Amino acid sequence: MNILVLNGPNLNMIGIREPEVYGTKTYEDLENYLFSLQSQYNVTLDIKQSNLEGILIDLLHYGNDRFDGVILNAGAFTHYSYALYDAIKSIQIPVVEVHLSNTDKREEFRKVSVIREACITCIMGLGFKSYEEGIKYLLKEGV
Repeated sequence: MNILVLNGPNLNMIGIREPEVYGTKTYEDLENYLFSLQSQYNVTLDIKQSNLEGILIDLLHYGNDRFDGVILNAGAFTHYSYALYDAIKSIQIPVVEVHLSNTDKREEFRKVSVIREACITCIMGLGFKSYEEGIKYLLKEGV
């Protein structure tokens, strides 16, 4: 299974940004963790990060006929990007929404996900393991 992992704005700053929320492990640590899961789950991961909404949309479109599924941490775009919602709805491959923190237990605006209904599930609050659970979910669904 080929999976596209997309990370949105400010995720490149984990380990620096709000360590009390996101921990002290860096974005490079996240990438290394994800790459280490490839052999365990017999998947191939292509990991991308962008702070730009349009690039994430382009990557979703690009991934439609190149990947079997997407794991998307849209960062703050989760809470207001109807353009990402439309992009997810426009592709035929499943998208799993993931978050490092439990957004339901944070600021009020973070409790709203405008992309959730376009995704097949949402996994949050498990740190890096949220991504691993996303991989397992895609495998379970037999995508």
